Amino acid sequence: MSKTFALRRVHALAEVDLDLQPGSFYSIIGPSGCGKSTLLKLIAGLMRPSSGHVTVAGTTVTGPRRDIGMMFQQPVLLPWRTALSNVLLPIEIRDGSSAARKVRDTALGLLELVGLHGFDNVYPYELSGGMAQRVAICRMLITEPTLLLLDEPFGALDELTRDVMNLELARICESRNVTTFMVTHSIPEAVFLSDVVFVMSARPGRIADTIRVDLPRPRTLEVLSNDRFTGFVKQLRLSLAVGAA
Repeated sequence: MSKTFALRRVHALAEVDLDLQPGSFYSIIGPSGCGKSTLLKLIAGLMRPSSGHVTVAGTTVTGPRRDIGMMFQQPVLLPWRTALSNVLLPIEIRDGSSAARKVRDTALGLLELVGLHGFDNVYPYELSGGMAQRVAICRMLITEPTLLLLDEPFGALDELTRDVMNLELARICESRNVTTFMVTHSIPEAVFLSDVVFVMSARPGRIADTIRVDLPRPRTLEVLSNDRFTGFVKQLRLSLAVGAA
């Protein structure tokens, strides 16, 4: 598919062709302004392609869908709602308050899954950045999506917290066997999390390279010092430099 913003005369994406396999983790990396976030929004159904189409689970994406979850760089929690009520928000908006009450136990289970047991009645201002992002993960998972779209979800976190959140995300995705597609500017993060990393060229964005990361799972932070991990980082860095030229 391709995407052109006619009013701004910007050709954002050109003939992007991707095939995502169920249960796998994909990352896309490229220079700033190459169309990574635009691609994510097209997959999510938040905007329409100028040509081509997006198909998820056999049907064409024409708008936001229940089986697609999306998470942004900032958690965007409503400050007047507790962690639990923020998690329940998508169900409440979609199906009403009574439906949200019925999945309260599911939401509590998700908070426990991400290490936030006992924080259900805490407000966003009382949470650290990493904890707020965990609440955002739960909010994304409450609708039980089969496809997760992540737009630099941990980019604003410090390096230590980011490592912890990457471990958490990897564990959740593996335990739930969901398909995940993530935009990131971090080469090590892309290698650590992904089965496949797509390298995008400068605008108009095209898929310039596809790198398969066959490191064994589950992955721990020890893999960061592994020679094979370092080799994938070097390969990706070189490919990125070529694609940005």
